[in-house]
Amino acid sequence: MAERTPTLTSRLLILGLVLSTSVFSGLAAPGPLVARSSNWADLSPYDKQVLAPLAPEWDKLDTQRKQKWLGIVQRYPNMPPDQQQRIQEQMGAWARLTPDERRAARAQFKTLKQLPPEQRQEVQQKWQEYQQLPPEKKQELSKRPVPPAGGPPAAKATPATTPAPPPH
Repeated sequence: MAERTPTLTSRLLILGLVLSTSVFSGLAAPGPLVARSSNWADLSPYDKQVLAPLAPEWDKLDTQRKQKWLGIVQRYPNMPPDQQQRIQEQMGAWARLTPDERRAARAQFKTLKQLPPEQRQEVQQKWQEYQQLPPEKKQELSKRPVPPAGGPPAAKATPATTPAPPPH
């Protein structure tokens, strides 16, 4: 389990900060979505292609989460290639999280969403600074332990120690 912590920290960090700052901003559906299918087997070939990283987990997702992902599929063809790639990577990272890791990520996302605009801006700035670091520095930071759920607010934590929120 000790080897999993750096990877978990990195995945949660990437999921949360990216999702809370820019990737999913503007991706929310304008109105309620209608679930086109509840089972993976019933999805269209295109839906399966876009949602492939979620295939192992799809049938376990609740209806609301399925609807959110299907909404992203609808907007996917109009996204720039770099955003499509980020979405694919985030789906894969999310699918690899354990249920406990997902709960922690959702809690962190909720915390980030509730921050005042200036603190969210600070988190985004720290994320951008982190993105500019060389890979070896990111690796070093990813080895730092994740603070407990009741730890310091996300805006005051360093990017490598801030667990990230989910895409929902």
